[in-house]
Amino acid sequence: MRDEDAFDVERVATWVRTHAAEDWRDRLTGTPKVRQFPGGASNLTYSLRYPDADLILRRPPSGVKARGAHDMGREFRIQHALAPVFPLVPEMVAHCEDDSVIGLPFYVMTRVDGVIPRRELGLKLTPEETSTLCGKVWDVLVRLHSVDVDAAGLRSLGKGDGYVGRQVSGWTTRLAAAATDDLGDWSDITAWIDANQPADVGSCLIHNDFRFDNLVLTETQPPEVAAVLDWEMATLGDPLMDLGGSMAYWVQEDDDEFFRQFRRQPSDAPGMWTRDRIVEHYCERMGFDLSPERWRFYEVFGLFRLAVIAQQIWYRYYHRQTTNEAYARFGPAVGYLEQRARAVIRGVG
Repeated sequence: MRDEDAFDVERVATWVRTHAAEDWRDRLTGTPKVRQFPGGASNLTYSLRYPDADLILRRPPSGVKARGAHDMGREFRIQHALAPVFPLVPEMVAHCEDDSVIGLPFYVMTRVDGVIPRRELGLKLTPEETSTLCGKVWDVLVRLHSVDVDAAGLRSLGKGDGYVGRQVSGWTTRLAAAATDDLGDWSDITAWIDANQPADVGSCLIHNDFRFDNLVLTETQPPEVAAVLDWEMATLGDPLMDLGGSMAYWVQEDDDEFFRQFRRQPSDAPGMWTRDRIVEHYCERMGFDLSPERWRFYEVFGLFRLAVIAQQIWYRYYHRQTTNEAYARFGPAVGYLEQRARAVIRGVG
C-alpha cells in the first residue's frame, strides 16, 4: 500500500468478520494479506487475501471530492440489487459507513477470477478472436441497457426526463469547480454542447464508465465477460450518453500518438473494432436510427465529460491533495481533450 493510502489491516479484518453474513465468517479467520492495486485514479482498490477467501476492498480517495462522488454505499447497493437480473457483478460481502475503521467509508466484495485487460489484452487471441470478443463486450452493454430496473428495484436511481440537460449543466458546473490556473478556455465548447443538446432517447440503467479495463474476462477459449466492475457512476439515464462516454476512452489504431499514449485499454489491438463500427453495432442491437450528425453531440459530450474527470483528478494533484505522480499526466490530457472536442465540433475529428 502507498503510505498515503494505508489503513489498519487488523481493524478492517475485525470489522469485516463481524459484519459479513454468517456463512462468510468462518472463512475470514486471521489477518488478510493486503495489496493495493496500482491502477485507478478515482476510488482505490485493494486485495484482501485470506487462507480461505479472496476479497476486494473499495474506498474513496483522500482529499476534497465532488459532492455526491465516491458513494460507497450506493455502489454496493446497486451491485447487490443487480445480481439476480444481471449476474455479471461480484458478490457483495459488507459495507462500512463507520469512519472510525479506516477514516472513510468502504465496502468489500468477492474477487472474480479472470483477466482484467489494461493497456494490453492479457489474452493470446488472433485478430479474428479479438474481433469476436469485442462484439461480445458491446453486447454486454446492450444487455445492461435492457435490464428491467423495476425487477431489480433500482427505479429510485432515476430523476425522470431531462437526463441529458442535467448532465450538460452538471458537468459544466463541475469543470468550473475544478478549475486551475492552467485550465484552458472551454466556453466555446460548453456553449456548443448547451445549444446542441438533444432530448433523451430513453431511460435505462447505465454504467457511465463502461470500458475493457472495468471488465473481468474468463481465460477460457473463447473468452467471455465474467463481470463488470466499478459501478460508482451507474444511474438511470440516456443510453446514448453512456455509449458516448465509453467512446471517449476508445483509442483506435489510426488515432494520433498522444491519444494512443493516453490509452488505458487494449482498444487498438489487432482485431478491435473502430468507434464507428461499435456505434453502428450498438444502435442496430438497440434499434436506434442515429445519423453521424446526431451522433456528434454524444461524441463531443463524452470527450468533455472525460476532460472534466481528468481535470478533477489534476486538481487534486495540482493542490497537492495527493502525491501520486501518476496523476501528473492528467493536466496535459485535459488540454488535449479540449482540442479534440473542438475538432469533432468542426467535423474534422
